[in-house]
Amino acid sequence: MQHLWRDHVDERLAREAREFTREHVAPVADALDRDDRYPLDLVRLTAERGWNAMTLDPRHGGGGRPMTELLAVLEELSCASAILGISLITIFQSQRCIELYGEESLKERYLPRYAGGLPASFALTEDAHGSDIRQLDTKAHRTDRGWVLNGEKAFITSGAAAELFVVLAQTSVGVSTFAVAKDTPGVSSYEGQDAETFGLRNGPHVNLVLQDVEVPADHLIGTEGRGLKQVMVTLANSRTLAAGISLGIARAAFEGALQYVDQRSAFGTKVLDFQGIQWYFAELAAQIDATRLLTYEAARDLDAGRDIARSSSSAKLLAASLATKVASTAVQVCGAHGTRETQPFGRYLRDAKAYEVAGGSAEVLKNTVAKSLVKAVRVEDR
Repeated sequence: MQHLWRDHVDERLAREAREFTREHVAPVADALDRDDRYPLDLVRLTAERGWNAMTLDPRHGGGGRPMTELLAVLEELSCASAILGISLITIFQSQRCIELYGEESLKERYLPRYAGGLPASFALTEDAHGSDIRQLDTKAHRTDRGWVLNGEKAFITSGAAAELFVVLAQTSVGVSTFAVAKDTPGVSSYEGQDAETFGLRNGPHVNLVLQDVEVPADHLIGTEGRGLKQVMVTLANSRTLAAGISLGIARAAFEGALQYVDQRSAFGTKVLDFQGIQWYFAELAAQIDATRLLTYEAARDLDAGRDIARSSSSAKLLAASLATKVASTAVQVCGAHGTRETQPFGRYLRDAKAYEVAGGSAEVLKNTVAKSLVKAVRVEDR
């Protein structure tokens, strides 16, 4: 039902992503959710298409394409499976951090592997601190050979399949960022307590254990003590893509419900011919259109090198909330049909709500937007 939505990128790319989604992703989407497993086969297929390293510099095996194009691909893939979308965004986060801040030797070691389908993840969270990544129990200290890390990260998305982690740890001068390969001696993982989630089920979340883990000096990403800033920039980059995933969920729920009510009859007429039902869809369509415009504008800002802290947070905030609203409305207008386990509407609703919390909660995003407003008004007052 693509004629409902405007393509914000080259039509050929959008068509390729839709055809790939229809052929490879849609047939397995329900099974991925039901089995709670990482879509490794699909991640390898998307790598073959060049999408896993789409924005990466060609010097490191990437496509050198703009962020708007990666956003479009993730939106289309997530129309069928937000599980695949969330798996690719964790790959992007670790890749982006290394690309922006890593030494050249580190880039040469890992970045070409992303183009080949390397599964990777961001290991930020700890049980005791949650979203407060300024407070860390994971420690790193310098040695003659490099760095030694000790600690435990919790609730790591894509952690069960990841072969490379970007890890935040406390050093003597502050929070710092490290690249840690899964096969490094001293690295282990296990399913944490309550590891399963009701949405975005790409495998149980894991706890990552680091016990006297030695990494080379160049595995410090960027400048020691600047890890918090580096991670915040990386997250701002990825939140634009996260908004695309939520938009994919919203579109899937909208289109599925619209098709159903156009086929369903009640009281001698098609359900879609009732004005009250039409108003539901008219309002939601306007909100999807507006949120897509905001999200693609944030991606263009990123491509242009502008500060995107506000625009990416606004896009993620609105898209995640809208996806939940659309999915809930879809269940409502479809009636009993919308509640059936054989239909995808329950999955849309669970994934949408889970992404209101994951990848930057609404409260954290509002804080980011508010901070930019306070900064702007106080600059004007000087």
